[in-house]
Amino acid sequence: MPEAFINRIATATPPHDIHDVFRRFGQLMLEKDKRRLALFNRMADRSGISHRWSFLEPDPGGEVVDAERFYRRGAFPDTAARMRKFEACAPALAAATAEKLLASEDRSRITHVVVTSCTGFAAPGIDLALIERCGINPSVERTMVGFMGCYAAINGLKLARHIVRSQPDARVLALNLELCTLHLHETDDLEEMLSFLLFADGCAAALISGDPVGVEIKSFRAALVPDTKELIRWHIRNQGFDMVLSGGVPGAIRQALTSSRDDILGGANDIELWAVHPGGRTVLDAVEQAFALEPTALAASRSVLNDYGNMSSGTVMFVLDRIMQGAQKGQHGCAMSFGPGLVAETMMFRMAA
Repeated sequence: MPEAFINRIATATPPHDIHDVFRRFGQLMLEKDKRRLALFNRMADRSGISHRWSFLEPDPGGEVVDAERFYRRGAFPDTAARMRKFEACAPALAAATAEKLLASEDRSRITHVVVTSCTGFAAPGIDLALIERCGINPSVERTMVGFMGCYAAINGLKLARHIVRSQPDARVLALNLELCTLHLHETDDLEEMLSFLLFADGCAAALISGDPVGVEIKSFRAALVPDTKELIRWHIRNQGFDMVLSGGVPGAIRQALTSSRDDILGGANDIELWAVHPGGRTVLDAVEQAFALEPTALAASRSVLNDYGNMSSGTVMFVLDRIMQGAQKGQHGCAMSFGPGLVAETMMFRMAA
């Protein structure tokens, strides 16, 4: 049976670094409770994040979150307004990322488009915007993978691999786009504010085909952690998408990966490359402990966390892109992401030519 390869990856973000202004917003929300404010500041200092990017331009005066006053204290937008903003901003970011990926590609050869997103929905959607803006054949097969959260990219790659193995001439454009900063809430809940401190906007695009170049996709395995469905939740509510990211997530991940390590790795003891979704500093610490990794093993994940924060589904592709730039032919690796369930989605891979 033919194998599937991630030939190359392109990444992009919106232009505005909003980490500091979002941090100031959190401080304003918690300023009446000095204990919680001190804890928030301590966690922010230890987050491992220096930059996060958004389509929203920060307000230079600091009176509101963003210059266009999309977020104003006492008047945060409803879900309809947030979805209008997604419709306005997502297609351009998707097309710009795809253009980077396809710069040297014969676009008439693209046979499939797979799009993952959980932060906005519209029809016609991103898939059709890509066809129109990037000159892709209108008869291309299209699939949307929606609302799966941070592990959606792994599931998108599963689908792409199935396509290539059943149609050896297939060339799949897989795109992961999230505008997480659309879903900031006005709240004084400490756990919720700490989750807002993580998330950012970003987009990744990958070309998957049977050409033996890049990353050879070897296998996948999903690990569902029992009795953890309350730890990560993602619901559509009146004031945007309501994310719950419990502080118990890292401990649950560490315990689950420790107990299922052999199943995930299939007995492999030659893993040199680790493309782990940086769901947060403590999540990376949990993976490092569960697999008894050297401190440098997750360097790519920690650098992406520092430079971009958590961009949900596309983040693991940012990590894999950095790994591909410095990896050597024949090296074996493991990619993994975590999301609602609680589920760990994993992918074993090998560096090809």
